[in-house]
Amino acid sequence: MSAFEPAAPAAGADSALLRELEAFAAFGRPSLRTALAGPDGRDVAVLTNEFWTSAQREGHSLHEVSYRACFKPSLPAFFIERLSAPGDCVYDPFLGRGTTLLEAILRGRVPAGNDVNPLSAMLIRPRLCPPDLPALQRRLADLDLAWDGPLEDDLLAFFHPDTLRAIHGLRSHFLRRTAEGTFDPVDDWLRMVAVNRLTGHSAGFFSVYTLPPNQATSAQAQRRINQKRNQTPPRRDVKAIVLKKSRQLLADVAPLWRREAAQLAARAVLATGPANAVPALATGSVQLVVTSPPFLDIVHYATDNWLRCWFCGIDAKAVPITMARTVAAWQQAMGEVFVELLRIVRPGGYVAFEVGEVKRGTVRLEEAVVPVAAAAGFVPELVLIHAQEFTKTANCWGVGNNRGGTNTNRIVVLRRP
Repeated sequence: MSAFEPAAPAAGADSALLRELEAFAAFGRPSLRTALAGPDGRDVAVLTNEFWTSAQREGHSLHEVSYRACFKPSLPAFFIERLSAPGDCVYDPFLGRGTTLLEAILRGRVPAGNDVNPLSAMLIRPRLCPPDLPALQRRLADLDLAWDGPLEDDLLAFFHPDTLRAIHGLRSHFLRRTAEGTFDPVDDWLRMVAVNRLTGHSAGFFSVYTLPPNQATSAQAQRRINQKRNQTPPRRDVKAIVLKKSRQLLADVAPLWRREAAQLAARAVLATGPANAVPALATGSVQLVVTSPPFLDIVHYATDNWLRCWFCGIDAKAVPITMARTVAAWQQAMGEVFVELLRIVRPGGYVAFEVGEVKRGTVRLEEAVVPVAAAAGFVPELVLIHAQEFTKTANCWGVGNNRGGTNTNRIVVLRRP
């Protein structure tokens, strides 16, 4: 049978999850069931449907932190609710901005995450147990953002000189407090917010109009943008912008949840390093993994995050991000990750491994995932393809609906025997 040829359910062989998803019709239509040829000769069911809403910004306010190629909160929520219970550990080995971890703690699970870029831990840690607004207001009021050092010409392509001085002052504060050992949760939050207000395309960012906030273009490219738009960087109030964004992020935070979050966050594991070796996580400690690895060399995370890394004192060029140019090389890297996941996930636990269509839809990475995951020892349960109507992301890049992989999530669901 060829991949994606329609298949009839095998009597008595379907899991409860597969039966539920095949009957799923929350958005008005039943799932389409096809099949993918498995490595052992048995077919893996493929279910296509709209499994969660296509609405933008439907999640908790704490999620509103931009990051390149991140998935929506609805995706991890879908699997967390079905494949874990309160108190279980939910893990993401490629945590990015931390969507899985935040959704886990919001649903009473213990969050765990790893990323090769230390920026990721900086983005998620403050949101797992956020400080209250009065503490942030007091710290901002006390901060002295004076800076009399040099101003980089490249950064002046993005920022007004006065704004850049304030950014330098804020950066210096965080680096000094870290070196002194006095860096605290309020600093952690303020740094996270400042990182996410560096550049963007509205007055809510420190910069002049530029690319969306999940990408930082080069200084040379920014000069071209400035020339084309006949713009110069305006003066921005750094403290006011940080405070406004903090209010927005904290809008949905309930006082009672803070106590539960503090208890769960105290048990959280945040590691920085390669996903194929995470000694911080004990063997058999994780019930569910929900993750999305780098898709070959499609997204250049180091380039996109160069300005954020600069602000945080990270050498972006030294971060060894996986950038596989071929499917075979990507399979090799992911095979090593699955071996480590087999150690970490407890028997009966699950992995929801989100991949996508790349190379304009000519490469379907779920077909590459199934054999290497099975070789590591996982049992392929199903492939879920979430297909939705036209989205803001697709429109932003001028891509037609369900073309180029912008409107589908393709998740391989694996079980640890």
